[in-house]
Amino acid sequence: MKILRGLGNRVATTGCALTIGNFDGVHRGHQAMLALLRNEARHRGVPTCAMTIEPHPRDFFAAVHRKPELAPARIATLRDKLEELERCGVDQCVVLPFNARLAALPAQAFIEDILVKALGVQYVLVGDDFRFGAQRAGDYAMLDAAGQALGFDVARMQSYEVHGIRVSSSAVREALADGDMERVAALLGRPYAISGHVVHGRKLGRQLAESAPGKGDGFRTLNLRFSHWKPAASGIFAVHVHGLQPAGSPPLEGVANLGVRPSLDPDDVNGGRVLLETHCLDWPDGLAASLPGGEAYGKIVRVELLHKLHDELKYDSLDALTRGIAQDCDDARAFFASLHTQTHRQTTRDRI
Repeated sequence: MKILRGLGNRVATTGCALTIGNFDGVHRGHQAMLALLRNEARHRGVPTCAMTIEPHPRDFFAAVHRKPELAPARIATLRDKLEELERCGVDQCVVLPFNARLAALPAQAFIEDILVKALGVQYVLVGDDFRFGAQRAGDYAMLDAAGQALGFDVARMQSYEVHGIRVSSSAVREALADGDMERVAALLGRPYAISGHVVHGRKLGRQLAESAPGKGDGFRTLNLRFSHWKPAASGIFAVHVHGLQPAGSPPLEGVANLGVRPSLDPDDVNGGRVLLETHCLDWPDGLAASLPGGEAYGKIVRVELLHKLHDELKYDSLDALTRGIAQDCDDARAFFASLHTQTHRQTTRDRI
């Protein structure tokens, strides 16, 4: 997928079939829209294009007015959003920076300068609640009228429902806030996951419960930064880890903390940042030897959050923290044991 970060003075040389949205989470409603977009693009012989705005306009205005409560919780990082858009068959994605200039751009100028001149749209597909331009003055009726005048087709897609529930980013955020990972997976059509490069931390975890002083074989973690300050999910989770073993191998089972780590002191090198810290319950023989220097730093891994164990807790000592992590590991093992039992029973029923 080709990624355009801004449009600058770009003038379209070919047309495209375009959809516009924030696409936070790329949920099943987004997926249905992208499937329709691919079909329309194929009929016209043009590439598909998704336009997404970064940061979210509500993030921008929350900062301008110094009211962080106005910012929506973030489901996915930009990396994960782009990966899901590519997985959905999008040919190119425009990441349009939302700034004061774009916020003040009149709706008609948005159509003429961006959609027509820069992108050469032949077809535009939007959601049923789509608004655009300064003061959100542009709507579907305005876009449709402009399409008739300027020579491009416009369509809108009504809400997408699963079991009578409207699928939306707000619904996904609500399910994540509730810790209902099964409902999240139903809305997304896949387990909720966060990916990224493994970064350095304080290396405190490996010192907790180590078998001997200095051995560093305690609760070692894979640390991923969540680039937004307000994640839609937080807490302790049973997880699957992908990306460390050879292709085709089963994922590693683990337990992860997503949040700000309230038990750590200000000297934490990732202090103030949202971090996903994942401890793999078992490292297969030879895994460390297959990693550069025996470490995973710099590797891209994907962590699926399958089941929430509890919210983040603040421990008053390292001993209490060690006991807490050990209990989380036991609870995660119990979850996976139950999961394996359910899978075995389902396989047996399918064979019968």
